Amino acid sequence: MKCRVVTSAWKDVEADWLVVGLPEEFDLSGAAGELDRALDGQLARLREAEDLTGKHAELLTVHGPRGIAARRLLLVGLGKLEELTAARLEKALLTSARKASEKEHQKVAVAWPSAPVASMAPAEAAALIATTLTVGCVGQDLYQSEHKRFLFDEASVAVEPGGDAAGMEEAVRRGQIVGEAMNLTRELVNRPAQDIYPHSFAQQAQALAEKYGLECEIFDQSRLEAERMDSLLAVARGSDQPPRMVVLRYRGGKGDAPTLALIGKGVTFDSGGLSLKPTDGMVFMKCDMAGAATVLGAMAAIARLGLPVNVAGYMGLVENMVSGRSYKLGDVLTARNGTTIEVLNTDAEGRLVLADVLCYAVDEGAAKLIDLATLTGACMVALGEEVTGCFSNDEAWQQAVLSAAKRVGEDVWPLPMFDHYAELLKSDVADCKNVGPRWGGAITAAKFLEKFVSKTPWVHLDIAGASFASSNKPHREGGATGCMVRTLVEIAGQFGPK
Repeated sequence: MKCRVVTSAWKDVEADWLVVGLPEEFDLSGAAGELDRALDGQLARLREAEDLTGKHAELLTVHGPRGIAARRLLLVGLGKLEELTAARLEKALLTSARKASEKEHQKVAVAWPSAPVASMAPAEAAALIATTLTVGCVGQDLYQSEHKRFLFDEASVAVEPGGDAAGMEEAVRRGQIVGEAMNLTRELVNRPAQDIYPHSFAQQAQALAEKYGLECEIFDQSRLEAERMDSLLAVARGSDQPPRMVVLRYRGGKGDAPTLALIGKGVTFDSGGLSLKPTDGMVFMKCDMAGAATVLGAMAAIARLGLPVNVAGYMGLVENMVSGRSYKLGDVLTARNGTTIEVLNTDAEGRLVLADVLCYAVDEGAAKLIDLATLTGACMVALGEEVTGCFSNDEAWQQAVLSAAKRVGEDVWPLPMFDHYAELLKSDVADCKNVGPRWGGAITAAKFLEKFVSKTPWVHLDIAGASFASSNKPHREGGATGCMVRTLVEIAGQFGPK
């Protein structure tokens, strides 16, 4: 799909769908007024009849509109202008894109600006339009003979003549790259464990590295053993699929510039191990590698955008399965940094994988760390299915990540990291247990990870809820969401030279 900018009056934009966003209490002046006059007052009549309200994400389709070049006019409500944030604009645009992508061979154009967004510059809005058009037309129907959603033949951002067309083109290019990175992450997560397992994931990462100029290193079983990653290896022990760790390096900054490390949990299927999950808890466990998939998507986008920063991506890849070789309750594992861990729940495996990978990133000299993991159901209990939990050992670094998420419209919320939570992980036979009590489970999981980052500024993002949607909604496809790819790209851009 090609995203581009068109500079012409809205009435002259040739497309199968012309998408126009209108806020509540909109006035028919400027470009919207010109469009209404071309339509012989149809917008005014629809408003008068209360068919067009401008309520947030409400759609109204006008088929075969007379007086304009587009075959259909799709009017989408933006809600109250004073409440129009990046997140709310994204929701409205995704709702529109999903509607327009129900048929094959469609050309769609989004008219901008139909209303100002106080928190967004025009170029940022154009980039968001391109991202939503790229993401909104891709479904999770990878294995269905009849698809329900189709890539657009062409997607355009329609800007009024006289604007900064070159700046908009660059913004649209950036937005499409980010959208494609999100789709990469979504597809990896949506594919089942028969397709995505440690070796196949590593192969895909290597192919992307070759395509986009990333350095790629793949650690096999023997290399992981040599690197003393016994905690990760224990989780992998019960599976016939051997573990891998993928390290991708992007060197867009100066040689002596600090490196940002992105670390992803890649449990390509999680049965729970001997602490076996019930069917309902296991059915979507193909998504337990969403952290690693998010890191891979972000690394691809960072490389394609040519950001002036050094970034390393680390993905720990295992299956957590049941066999006579499975690690057992009561086992004591030794992580790469020498910390001993008493295993009291084999379904708390993601933190065991991340422990060794975090240690490796620290040993490589990363200046700052962000890890992403579908780590705990407790985080979903606390924050629901659409909000990412944030935990950190460094207030300034946490605030930088939260600010980046807010700028791109992703919902992230910080949870406390008080010292007394670490007391809940004390063991009588090892340095720590891999689980604490039921209460505060998302926080004790984060306190466990904190033991493996030394004093390096670190943020842990628990994406257990936000990375995978249990059902379709008007603005969102069910399945993998690609959450946090945009935030990682945004924080990487801020990490580079100012």
